[in-house]
Amino acid sequence: MPTRKVLTVASSEGISVDIPYFEVIGQRQGPTLTVLAGVHGAEYTSIAAAKEFVAQLDPSQVSGKLVVVPIVNILGFWARSAFVVPADGKNLNRSFPGKADGTFTEVLAHHIFQNFIVGSDYLLDMHAGDIPEALEPFTIFEESNVEDRSLVMASAYGLAHVIRQSTAVRVVAGSTCASAADIGIPAIIAESGQNGVLDRNAIDIHLAGVINLARTLGVLDGEPFAPRPLTTHDGWHWLRTNRAGWWNPLVATGARVKAGELLGTMSDLWGDVFAQITAPEAGTLLFQTSSPAVSADGLLVGLARD
Repeated sequence: MPTRKVLTVASSEGISVDIPYFEVIGQRQGPTLTVLAGVHGAEYTSIAAAKEFVAQLDPSQVSGKLVVVPIVNILGFWARSAFVVPADGKNLNRSFPGKADGTFTEVLAHHIFQNFIVGSDYLLDMHAGDIPEALEPFTIFEESNVEDRSLVMASAYGLAHVIRQSTAVRVVAGSTCASAADIGIPAIIAESGQNGVLDRNAIDIHLAGVINLARTLGVLDGEPFAPRPLTTHDGWHWLRTNRAGWWNPLVATGARVKAGELLGTMSDLWGDVFAQITAPEAGTLLFQTSSPAVSADGLLVGLARD
């Protein structure tokens, strides 16, 4: 059986949480694969898949070491909080590698980085579309000295879309994936599921991905499935609104669009349109905000470059 452990994280603000995790030491030598989920506490398909992955593990089939943390953001999970840690309102996946003497989210990031990311040979961080977010499954890896191995990981996960983030234009900064790549650890973020819904198909996509990844890396016995077709996107655009209002998306998630194509509109609460959101170049719409209510500087669309 996997060993059950707890990491306690406490900040100078008097906040303390216990983070349960699992550890499996294989009977044969091999790499260390760390699997994180629930960095955003309401992305439930990633959490469910991590739990199911552990539940079906046979330690006799493991080589090296497996560490699985199903819910990193415990406070966000209990609060059903989209994107942020409720203690200080910060996004944990923009806070790595963290600060030992920072606010609670920064302290949490520091402990997760030091205890789970440092010392790993490979890192997988499982995500999903949060409560107000529709999403097409995809993986992310970083431009780095280990990007070739990160691409192997992304390919093994088997999702159709893969984003390569350049260091010059790092749209998602301070992430688990970026902080790992910066210290030479191959890493990916994998996304499946949307709108905080516990969807069985999205869970199964994650579960198949993590199992195949572990087999590909030699951490888990079994034959990996044959490589699947994928599209690698060289970066992406995150489109925002500079003014709060009502967001009306006009293009389905997963659609390919042309440069200049209308993606949606922003209007005030009288219904008067004040902005038309268009594609800056051709691409594939991988996620978008599904809630009409969007604050100033709020994120609307993630458009992967074709």
